[in-house]
Amino acid sequence: MTRKIAIFDTTLRDGEQSPGASMNSEEKLVITRQLLRLNVDVIEAGFPVSSPGDFKSVQQIAAEVGDRAVVCALTRAVEKDIDSAADALKDCARPRIHTGIGVSHSHIYDKLRTTPEKIIERAVNAVKYAKKYVEDVEFYAEDAGRSDYEFLAKVVQAVIDAGATVVNIPDTTGYSMPDEFGRRIRFLMENVTNVDKASISVHCHNDLGMATALSLAGVQNGATQVECTINGLGERAGNTAMEEVVMALKMHGDELDGHTDINTREFIRASRLVSSITGFVVQPNKAIVGANAFAHSSGIHQDGVIKSRTTYEIIDPKDVGIDDNSIVLTARSGRAALKNRLSMLGVTLDQEKLDKVYEEFLKLADRKKDIHDDDILVLAGADRSGNHRIKLEYLQVTSGVGVRSVASLGLNISGEKFEAAASGNGPVDAAIKALKRIIDRHMTLKEFTIQAISKGSDDVGKVHMQVEYDNQMYYGFGANTDIIAASVEAYIDCINKFTK
Repeated sequence: MTRKIAIFDTTLRDGEQSPGASMNSEEKLVITRQLLRLNVDVIEAGFPVSSPGDFKSVQQIAAEVGDRAVVCALTRAVEKDIDSAADALKDCARPRIHTGIGVSHSHIYDKLRTTPEKIIERAVNAVKYAKKYVEDVEFYAEDAGRSDYEFLAKVVQAVIDAGATVVNIPDTTGYSMPDEFGRRIRFLMENVTNVDKASISVHCHNDLGMATALSLAGVQNGATQVECTINGLGERAGNTAMEEVVMALKMHGDELDGHTDINTREFIRASRLVSSITGFVVQPNKAIVGANAFAHSSGIHQDGVIKSRTTYEIIDPKDVGIDDNSIVLTARSGRAALKNRLSMLGVTLDQEKLDKVYEEFLKLADRKKDIHDDDILVLAGADRSGNHRIKLEYLQVTSGVGVRSVASLGLNISGEKFEAAASGNGPVDAAIKALKRIIDRHMTLKEFTIQAISKGSDDVGKVHMQVEYDNQMYYGFGANTDIIAASVEAYIDCINKFTK
């Protein structure tokens, strides 16, 4: 059996330090609930002494979590910080205080303007002081990635003797190379005589794009806790991305001698939630959770994936919460990809018809960047929208700054005309409320995604929606040069799927 690697999530603390990613207390609670669904081991809830809001958030998160995970509060090696953390965690079922100090030459002499001897003294005092409040004390050796090996070992030895249960070895600036960082962890495992009395943790930043590699090098050489964030959110270039390090452990557990207890099927939901709350868009080619992570546009790749998923995918999309991979149709796509997409849409063509449709498909693909399902169905003579019971006849929206948005629309439902109007909090909200006045059913919008407009202001905007009705999820798509119209079309597409 491989070692259990604890996952320490710091999205709510280090992740929030990313400029522009600040979250309020309620938003932190929403993310906390998702972290519990992921089954993380430790949630670093905040830095209580930094502000009344952070103090309150740590209290609320501790109450929300109960005994389902360890709740951790950050401090400096300062007594008032530790007092504040202890106070915020006083009703916590599984509290941890995370205290520490800088250990590199730069931190000792330039930032703190002290001596190595005084650093060890302050580190030990901080751990002992925190230990008066809680049994579980984690010590962070800030900027350990640039510290002297022998001095770092002395610090680690001393804080474990003082009662630290976890020692965090951060590469605070993302400076290290993976091999060197691995050697640093190995050095500690072999030269700190009491290292077996504590867990060694790694906390790596992504300044050189190697945070995941650094964390895995740490695990490979003895670390049993990884500190990370959803989507790699964090200061400067970010932290180790939880989804990357967990899936790497899942794929290479035997080599790394490690496994986690993370529910990986919650990764996509977690990624989208954090992106939505912080406003930080996940880049399309982001590993594991990016929109293109399981997308294939090359004809050769598409043919291989259609025949066998493992040809070009090392991870089953379902393992991270995606229903399936994405075969993106472009001018480079082959007949196999087109035939597969038509089959998914319920259209079967003989070879002669497929060849003719493929010729027309290539002509269209040369003119359009992306080919959508409706485009393909029109080419195949099976226009999907022609079979819809509900069609949008017209849409008119009044919107602006300082005025309430108003929308009026007309629907054709099986040949019968209906009209309605409504006001709302923005043009899309007004339009959907008008739609709901005609389609009077209890529907809940669960997801609303607008794809980036790639060329100019006159290009087609693409909207994907997920609507819950009668405890079932329905997906809809809309495309229009008017993004409000595309949103209404996507909603109608969902409705048509449960009103057949």
